[in-house]
Amino acid sequence: MQHRTMAELASRWLSRNADALTDSERRVLQSAIDRKAVSFHSGDSDQQGATTGARVADAVARIGGSWGFIISFMVFLVAWTLLNSVVLVSGAFDPYPYIFLNLVLSMLAAIQAPVIMMSQNRQAERDRTAAAHDYEVNLKAEIEIMALHEKLDELRHSQIMAMREDIKHLADHMLQLEQRLAARARPTRSRK
Repeated sequence: MQHRTMAELASRWLSRNADALTDSERRVLQSAIDRKAVSFHSGDSDQQGATTGARVADAVARIGGSWGFIISFMVFLVAWTLLNSVVLVSGAFDPYPYIFLNLVLSMLAAIQAPVIMMSQNRQAERDRTAAAHDYEVNLKAEIEIMALHEKLDELRHSQIMAMREDIKHLADHMLQLEQRLAARARPTRSRK
């Protein structure tokens, strides 16, 4: 593949003009020419470049979407209602219909919802990046498979050509043997 140009490979394997290639297709073709891998492990690279706010948003989304948070919040709500309805019957700081609790829940929802949306947006961006990377890896795999097919076809063709030459040599040798046998057989007939 070293001797081929980007334009030739684009035309041959992607059926496109080199000028019409996307950046990722160019990277993949260049990696095929250079015989380098395009795959990599993204792992923790997302968290390393994240701002503090982004990491907090991810933590809030991770905690807020867990069963531990849901169960602990249910316990908090039950404790709040029991405390204000049963324990502090006469001096409850938030008697039924729990207006202060509703205010706290509304404020929590108002803060938590956009923070979770920020985390979802970051996750969507990570997913788009992963999908683009998967496309590049798959494209590179297809190109490598096509290159292997070409090599196998060339190898098969050269083997067939070699076999044709061998068959031709054998046929010539057989013809020579036939001629020798025919030449030997003639004098014996003439002697009789």
